[in-house]
Amino acid sequence: MSEERVRCPRCGSYELILDPEAGEEVCSRCGLVVREGIVDPGPEWRAFTVEERESRARTGLGSSYTIFDKGLSTAFYEDRDAKGRKLDFDTRLMMSKLRRYDNRSKMDEAWGRNLSIAMAELDRLAARLHIPDGVKEEAALIYRRALKQDLIRGRSIDAFVAASLYAACRLQRIPRSLKRIAEESTRDYSEIARTYRLLIRELRLKMPIDDPMKFVPSIASKLKVKRETEQYAIEILRRARERHGLAGKDPRGLAAAALYLACLETNDRRIQKEVAAAAGTTEVTLRNRLRGLEAILGDALPHRGLN
Repeated sequence: MSEERVRCPRCGSYELILDPEAGEEVCSRCGLVVREGIVDPGPEWRAFTVEERESRARTGLGSSYTIFDKGLSTAFYEDRDAKGRKLDFDTRLMMSKLRRYDNRSKMDEAWGRNLSIAMAELDRLAARLHIPDGVKEEAALIYRRALKQDLIRGRSIDAFVAASLYAACRLQRIPRSLKRIAEESTRDYSEIARTYRLLIRELRLKMPIDDPMKFVPSIASKLKVKRETEQYAIEILRRARERHGLAGKDPRGLAAAALYLACLETNDRRIQKEVAAAAGTTEVTLRNRLRGLEAILGDALPHRGLN
């Protein structure tokens, strides 16, 4: 619901004037002060350029799990005070020591050192894989939970970062495969997969079941098929789901099979090897899923033999 407009209680006019300097709202018709003591939430200074506005801003980034200290760190300036006046030599020396001690205290604990390394790796992976900020926050939270339960002791930090990112993508239904994440990570596929299973078991994460339809656009873009073919593949999967034929099957293999079948129906031909490679699966899996779809939709689609 939209907020109701304030009206003058004396004359009923809606023509009110806000005076931010006096903190009052005045009726322009009768002059009655309708509200007073209004707090201006804006800054008390003016800026005329972007550089001037940035230099006068006193706030930084909001709190975030992707920063090792959640963005709540302190900073010591050695040469000037809060009003910009230059400090004397003894004060500068004392501030320099305080700054050095502050940095040491923040990085002295193993927790802080671990998070600083892990969040840097998470930033790198998220940038390479084009991960949204919400998924990145979810991955950082999963990693912090694993660190709190002491699961990372004696294991690879990079493997836990990659596994946490994959788990976050699964939870947020972002189509990023474990193989794709392993390609950008410093650890190999088997280690990341083993770490991911450890996270699922120890943190008791409940992963949603992947929908094969979400993999169709990425596979179709790699194959450069027509838009009509991609839409037809989604329609094939929709019909198969109505007949309860998608349960218990690899969603990526089902998406590849539906897309291959759509290529046959729309004369946008692609060979099975190309489709399997674009989907990250094998030709055997593709043929098995294709036989399953043809058995389910045999009366809904024209029958075509396997190539």
